[in-house]
Amino acid sequence: MTNAIDTRLADLGLNLPDAPAPAANYVPFVRTGNQIYISGQLPTGPDGLITGKLGQDLDVEAGAEAAKFCALALLAQARKAADGDLGRVRLVKLVGFVNSTADFADQPKVINGASDLMVAVLGDNGRHARSAVSAASLPFGVAVEIEGIFEIS
Repeated sequence: MTNAIDTRLADLGLNLPDAPAPAANYVPFVRTGNQIYISGQLPTGPDGLITGKLGQDLDVEAGAEAAKFCALALLAQARKAADGDLGRVRLVKLVGFVNSTADFADQPKVINGASDLMVAVLGDNGRHARSAVSAASLPFGVAVEIEGIFEIS
């Protein structure tokens, strides 16, 4: 990791977790050329997986916090793919899935938790294209799952 990114993380009071292991028969990321495709990351907070349905069990603020934990896991995977140097990566796209009720319409506000964190940590290299969609259910009942595409120099 570069000093600038270490400093940003420290200023935000954040530590990157170890890159999470996959939960099934897939790899956590695939690097092809200068692209890194990172599998969907689940929100793991201090007390374990963050579960619940937005619009029923969780509000937008709690969902955005869960999305931040997904973003930290994405950064941990990107760091591993970039041989430890996040200064070499640029976020291209995030796809966020929000476990929500049929009438919940604030998926973009939930996924903003991840988008805002990426820009705060990576600066302009964290600005990205994005999709934020609803899901009737997610693995293990988690609130959010986010995947990402990064470019590496």
